[in-house]
Amino acid sequence: MADRHRLQPDQRIDLHKAETRADDFCSDRTAAEAEFETLRSRMIELQARLYAEGRHSLLVILQALDAGGKDGTIRKVFRGVNPQGVHVASFKGPTPRELAHDFLWRIHRQTPAAGTIGVFNRSHYEDVLIVRVDNLVPEKVWRPRYRQINQFEKLLVDNGTTILKFYLHISRKEQRKRFQARLDDPSKHWKFSREDIDKRAQWDDYLAAYQEMLIRCTTGWAPWHVIPADQKWYRNLAIARTIVAALEQMNPQYPTNDDDYSDVVIPK
Repeated sequence: MADRHRLQPDQRIDLHKAETRADDFCSDRTAAEAEFETLRSRMIELQARLYAEGRHSLLVILQALDAGGKDGTIRKVFRGVNPQGVHVASFKGPTPRELAHDFLWRIHRQTPAAGTIGVFNRSHYEDVLIVRVDNLVPEKVWRPRYRQINQFEKLLVDNGTTILKFYLHISRKEQRKRFQARLDDPSKHWKFSREDIDKRAQWDDYLAAYQEMLIRCTTGWAPWHVIPADQKWYRNLAIARTIVAALEQMNPQYPTNDDDYSDVVIPK
């Protein structure tokens, strides 16, 4: 069930035709939401064991078009998880100091330590997305980054990090609906920018950039998952299924202690 949205290396994908709704995957929202709560409880248990064991880490990468649901995914999926063991990093435009280094320098500093879960709200993939669409650097600069990213992720995996990458795929119609909801509610105006309209005009350019990213950066060690994200309840379920399945496979265990405490008495 958790693999139904997982891409395979060299798999071709057409994002104009890829599903953005749950219709072909799940028809019962009530049952889906009940399963999600069960999965979230299981995730909390597994995360506690991962933290206690302190040997391996999990990196969750979220990418999407504007209003794709990255923030909502983090709030819903990781609600109740021990904040000591989860670190969320959001990547905006690079600072002058960051620009003075290679593009992965600021990323590597945010990767999860052993025993923790790292969540990237946007990521190093912006360096083959926005830089391409907005022509921020020449193609001869950004094109080699596919290979460099794959090598970087292989380094992380070889050193004990499991990587889950999710592209939240929404339709143009759903994006418009979410933008309008932000405009209609003054308390959500902070979420909206006039630049969002400019980015919406680049819809096809961004889909082309995402499509090549998905194809070139799906590897055996760090595949992409394309998640239908028009319906938030299904988006949350699909991602929770995948995270829990990965944690189950990691199978973290509480450390054992050979000390004999039978003679220990806690002072009054």
